[in-house]
Amino acid sequence: MSRIPAIGLRLVQLLPVLIGITIVTFLLVKLSPGDPVRLMLGDRATEETVAAVRAQLGFDLPLWKQYLSYAGNLLQGDLGQSIRYRLPVLDLILGVMPRTLFLATYVLVLSIPATVILSVVAARHAGKPVDQIIRILSVIGMTIPVFWLGIMLARFLGVELGLFPVSGYGDGFIDHLHHLFLPALSTSVWLVPMLVRNLRASILEQMEADYVVASRAKGLPARYIFGRHILPNSLLPTLNLLGVMIAFLIGGSVIVEIVYAVPGLGGLMIEAVLARDYTVIQGLTLFYALGTVIVTLSVDLISTWIDPRVQL
Repeated sequence: MSRIPAIGLRLVQLLPVLIGITIVTFLLVKLSPGDPVRLMLGDRATEETVAAVRAQLGFDLPLWKQYLSYAGNLLQGDLGQSIRYRLPVLDLILGVMPRTLFLATYVLVLSIPATVILSVVAARHAGKPVDQIIRILSVIGMTIPVFWLGIMLARFLGVELGLFPVSGYGDGFIDHLHHLFLPALSTSVWLVPMLVRNLRASILEQMEADYVVASRAKGLPARYIFGRHILPNSLLPTLNLLGVMIAFLIGGSVIVEIVYAVPGLGGLMIEAVLARDYTVIQGLTLFYALGTVIVTLSVDLISTWIDPRVQL
């Protein structure tokens, strides 16, 4: 099957997933404790006022009619109104989303080169002291809690040494890099070990493959074999793992954003939970789910580009 029809078929297959996501996010508000209308109007509002607003918002309709209205609003880009901020939820999310995406991209910029270098060094010196050191550091990196590491880095590199800010987002690209270095480093220390273990194992497996043995028998240079065949073929499993980790980075940004007071999606989610702002929670859940779907599809497309034998 050619790529364009395969991509079209994959997009069609995602429709039930997207519909399921909208149903879950819709029920998230409906099944949550508390009354959004009462939260919106306050405790002093009369029952008549609450009933009138409920009818105005369509909350008195059957559940299936409310879902159809919700789905119709989604198609028009309407995620509802924030109870706390009295602003459209979509505007709130789009206002802070670039900060979370910048942080996630920063983490990848730090993590990917480190992963490739450490994996190649460990695989090409398998069983030697440098390989053992990298493997031990990988185990240590995976066992350190991100929030604890974030606090420690903020204390020593930020507060005591004053090398980096410990909160905020900064103004301008360079200032963003300065402010977000510690959050990105904290996350990278957790992310790199998992990718290194995966890529190292994949490289070692490819180094023993039959085509590599045949290439060596033909007299091809070892560096050529490694760079042209072994490393590209080793990247595919790690790429799939990286896709899962990227989706987790977007959704799991809450931890580092709270530790370093980064005003991103994670901070907005915590504020919405504390304020019981259900419409914002609903909108953020929808964005996180859609982000996971988009990242997964993108990884699948990149995998087919790297290795045409992979089927969508």
